[in-house]
Amino acid sequence: MALSSTMLTPAFAAKGDKIGVAMPTKSSARWIDDGNNMVAQLKAKGYEPDLQYADDDIPNQLAQIENMVTKGAKVLVIASIDGTTLSDVLAKAHDAGVKVIAYDRLIKGSPNVDYYATFDNFKVGVLQGTSIVDKLGLKDGKGPFNIELFGGSPDDNNAYFFYDGAMSVLQPYIDSKKLVIQSGQTGMKQVSTLRWDPAVAQSRMDNLLSAYYTGKHVDAVLSPYDGLSIGILSSLKGVGYGSGGNAFPVVTGQDCEVQSVKSIIAGEQTSSIYKDTRELAKVVVNMVDALETGSKPEINDSKTYDNGKKVVPSFLLNPVLVDKANWQKVLVDGGYYKASQLQ
Repeated sequence: MALSSTMLTPAFAAKGDKIGVAMPTKSSARWIDDGNNMVAQLKAKGYEPDLQYADDDIPNQLAQIENMVTKGAKVLVIASIDGTTLSDVLAKAHDAGVKVIAYDRLIKGSPNVDYYATFDNFKVGVLQGTSIVDKLGLKDGKGPFNIELFGGSPDDNNAYFFYDGAMSVLQPYIDSKKLVIQSGQTGMKQVSTLRWDPAVAQSRMDNLLSAYYTGKHVDAVLSPYDGLSIGILSSLKGVGYGSGGNAFPVVTGQDCEVQSVKSIIAGEQTSSIYKDTRELAKVVVNMVDALETGSKPEINDSKTYDNGKKVVPSFLLNPVLVDKANWQKVLVDGGYYKASQLQ
């Protein structure tokens, strides 16, 4: 039957609105999946998504966001390259009445961030640290073992949560000398990896091995992200790890990218952290829907994420540890990958 004008709901009226989606880069498969999931779910709700990738170039992302505002986006969903650089463009967005959702990376230093959706980033680090503890048998009193630490990009707020979460698990074993950092390099100032660049991680691992591991074996490497893990493993292979009875160290990761899952199946990388980007997209699209229809988006954290100007109301999803024992059940049976993609 025909709808009378009085039956039109705000939800119905809002459909067709432009929603800007700013993603950092296509160099990681993870961000491509995020973008695709956002577009599919926004379209399914009747919105018009404007998806832009910035090639890890900050001025490019600023221009893209400004352009989205100019073109009339009602809501901006932003996965920032550098969460400290967006204050001016978000002030313009605010003045134009545009709502802002920070996507997976907190936007810092701006009062104009309305909501934040991410995974429990401290828990990601806890899972990574626990993977190392469990694989080495540290709870059973085994050790000492040699470990080296890698952090994420210092301009990504999440990197600090990953590192702090992991260290909350590892620090007691470092203090008791069951874990020994031969390089002595700790803390994000020393172990961070700018822009999450695998080549930077590989180069640093090369330097660590040549400077501190002549005649010694590295038993574990804390890596916060799969791209870095692949670079680290490449460095390890270059000096004979994984062959001739020289076992790979425990190497962690994050995002369950295809290359790393294959590496886990092959017995190289030890573990990764699964973050279902379909679920993150669903949470964000529901936030968009709520903002568009004048209701309040669902949140489950109102204390953790202080961006320096405000505590940003947030929704945190649960990360899952994936290793050789459960990759099939979690990733294939769960429908995230087809088995053929991992062969």
